[in-house]
Amino acid sequence: MQQLPALLSLTLIDMGNLTMIKEFLLLGFGSLHGSQFFLFGTFLGIYIMTLLGNIVILTVTSSDSSLQTPMYFFLSNFSFLEIWYTTSIAPKMLKTLLSAPETISFAGCVAQFYFFGSMAVVECFLLAAMSYDRYLAICSPLRYPSLMNLHTCILLAGISWVGGFITPVVTVTMAFQLQFCASNEIDHFFCDLAPVLKLACSDPEEVEKATFLMASFVTMVPFLLTVASYINIVVAVLRIPSAAGKQRAFSTCSSHLIVVTLYYGTLGTVYAIPTATQATVLNKVFSLLYTVVTPMVNPIVYSLRNKDVKRAVQRLLSGWKHAMKT
Repeated sequence: MQQLPALLSLTLIDMGNLTMIKEFLLLGFGSLHGSQFFLFGTFLGIYIMTLLGNIVILTVTSSDSSLQTPMYFFLSNFSFLEIWYTTSIAPKMLKTLLSAPETISFAGCVAQFYFFGSMAVVECFLLAAMSYDRYLAICSPLRYPSLMNLHTCILLAGISWVGGFITPVVTVTMAFQLQFCASNEIDHFFCDLAPVLKLACSDPEEVEKATFLMASFVTMVPFLLTVASYINIVVAVLRIPSAAGKQRAFSTCSSHLIVVTLYYGTLGTVYAIPTATQATVLNKVFSLLYTVVTPMVNPIVYSLRNKDVKRAVQRLLSGWKHAMKT
């Protein structure tokens, strides 16, 4: 029975004796036995909360004068990124929950993988830039205004965005130049690289090597820079004589540290473990964490643990209430 929709939706291009796939089937979460509507409602709620949470942060950081600082400049970039990061996955995933298997064109699969991969790289770079900002603020407070000026902020954010969108080009091009001529069923809820490469008829070894090198660079270099920043931050905080001073200094970077831990923890769990040893279901669960759940948690972490953001939200709500009354 499962082969029938695959045969019906398989669009083919004949190239001599070779039949090439023109579209894929996303199998999603397989047979859900009636729970797809519950999961659809849950993930739709998470997606809406993600959008609203990050939109609120974007609104308050751009409209409140007290938040016009480098830290919140990077936070607004991060929130803008999170909106598109989860949007590259969530809408198609929600559709797959209701109509699995869900078709996606070859070009659509390329686009989804490219944009998701690009924004994942941008996130790694932005997290490193944010940690560098906190390092300067705590370790060089007197020089911080001159070191982390508007020009530096724009430069670091620009490098993060441009670097993120350039980095995956080579590996995406290599991956989708492979020949896909057998099954068109992707056993996942989005076009992730590993399940796509399983469908290739040609040898994907070169693609896997290039992807490993690229992924190692764009994750490990920012991660090591982040770790180095926090080692210096911890050393600087320990030198502060008063307990209140230590708590105040650490509170300025605790939210970012939580976000870094969540992101690299879930991402590392999926990609550090060899694909051959991973259960497909477990891989999907961890993929859900870093594609859908973590982007929702991030604005909650930044808003609940940040007094400046909470006060700015309260001022924004008060302004809206006053405007509605008048």
